[in-house]
Amino acid sequence: MGKKLYVGNLSYGVTDSQLEQLFAAHGAVQSAQVIMDRETGRSKGFGFVEMSNAADADAAITALNGMDNDGRALTVNEARPKTEGSGGGRGGYGGGGGGGGRRY
Repeated sequence: MGKKLYVGNLSYGVTDSQLEQLFAAHGAVQSAQVIMDRETGRSKGFGFVEMSNAADADAAITALNGMDNDGRALTVNEARPKTEGSGGGRGGYGGGGGGGGRRY
């Protein structure tokens, strides 16, 4: 079974393809995604990589965590599952209205 990794402190110019290539040197990559800001279209400076198996993922963590990439020390660790209620709405700021979030 695959293992999902969190990759932080990425250079803002890193693409999905470059992220995949970086991890492919340490095993089979199922997916690689740099997280983008919806409003600006720019990278948020972090992403996720799913490795095909736990051994490859552990090797990638060992090799890449703290490694200098484009002048930045990468943070690589096992991704934590999303918690209930994370994300959420945009209510409470700006002009009138707001509201955001889930309504039941």
